[in-house]
Amino acid sequence: MLDKKATDVLILHVAKLTSVADYLVLGSADSDRQTRAIADHVDGVLSQTGSGALSIEGKASSQWVLMDFGDVVVHVFRQDARHHYGLERLWADARHVPIPGQEPPPPMMVRKPVPRTGTRTAKRA
Repeated sequence: MLDKKATDVLILHVAKLTSVADYLVLGSADSDRQTRAIADHVDGVLSQTGSGALSIEGKASSQWVLMDFGDVVVHVFRQDARHHYGLERLWADARHVPIPGQEPPPPMMVRKPVPRTGTRTAKRA
């Protein structure tokens, strides 16, 4: 991912939280074209090692590409889609796996609901 300039790359160890996968790998791209290029690169590199993807979804639109490698699920997002879906918030209890040579990404902002201060009532004339 980093070879194709993916940003905000994050590895989450989710084995204790789900039976679907042991690790989630998240990365962001600035455009649909870059999202596809990152996904193609990841698939190509892992296929050469004999670990081809079991399934790849989302390459047609390239806003969010999901690649299932069995114990590892890779998500490549366009920046706006990643922020919208907020998988970091969904998997907040997962352990972050450090990536050698990379600073840990800042936590995503979680919007807190604004409490309502009063209720609106309609006035009758």
